[in-house]
Amino acid sequence: MPLIDSHTHILPPELAADRAALCRRDAWFGSLYGNPRARLATAEELIAALDETGMDGAVAFGFAFADSGLCRACNDYVLDATARYVGRILPLAVVSPCAEGAAIEAERCLSAGARGIGELLPDGQGIDLSGDDLDPLLGVLREAGAPLLVHVNETVGHPYAGKGRHGPAEAYALAARHPDNDIVLAHWGGGLPFYELMPEVRKALARVWYDTSASSLLYVDAVYRHVSNWAADKILFGSDFPLISPLRALRRVRRVRLAPTIAALMMGDNAARLFRLGEAGT
Repeated sequence: MPLIDSHTHILPPELAADRAALCRRDAWFGSLYGNPRARLATAEELIAALDETGMDGAVAFGFAFADSGLCRACNDYVLDATARYVGRILPLAVVSPCAEGAAIEAERCLSAGARGIGELLPDGQGIDLSGDDLDPLLGVLREAGAPLLVHVNETVGHPYAGKGRHGPAEAYALAARHPDNDIVLAHWGGGLPFYELMPEVRKALARVWYDTSASSLLYVDAVYRHVSNWAADKILFGSDFPLISPLRALRRVRRVRLAPTIAALMMGDNAARLFRLGEAGT
């Protein structure tokens, strides 16, 4: 069974070194990382965290800035890290979908080895998940057979940095509009998998996946067991490194004591299938 962390962030050191400037340049980045205690991480730190945990690899991406130039800098760094740590990093590319040239940047990165696009940030990038903002990008991904990862959060409960207005309803609208695309919804899709108990919703979400990133900040441990009862083949283990370490996230899953077949799907088999593990040297 491969052990894959499907949700990790890395940032070019030269960008991380000027955090204050980035916070001024991008309001959403500032809301998340304005506090100097909020961790930023390099590829080397990600690899060290994987080694500490005994994980085989990670799906990694930069920060989805509103500025296309910053997105491109993140993509170049992630793709370079993929070449330096062959077999350890599965790269995704970030783009600013409402900016000119987003589809071209997506095509460039997919051609260079990116396994998909994401994690996109609807509130930070001005994306309307219920509308047609992502249509061109999802057309590129459909042609490439690659997934989109998008940030979604629950719209009830306690406030926190990064909590936006895009929740289950908007995510459902996106998936219903694009039934032929694989779409990964971060953070348990803001609770959307529970709506899959409705047969018509489950049918509409046939190609939707859910990652478990930031679970310990949002849900009690029972979420793993409950959702795996009906969506075991659609759950992707994710830590949200460096916010949460892979080791901390893995220990939490192991406390739940899932059936071995369910754990294998969640911890790596689903990711291997979705992100084409084994292709192009990874």
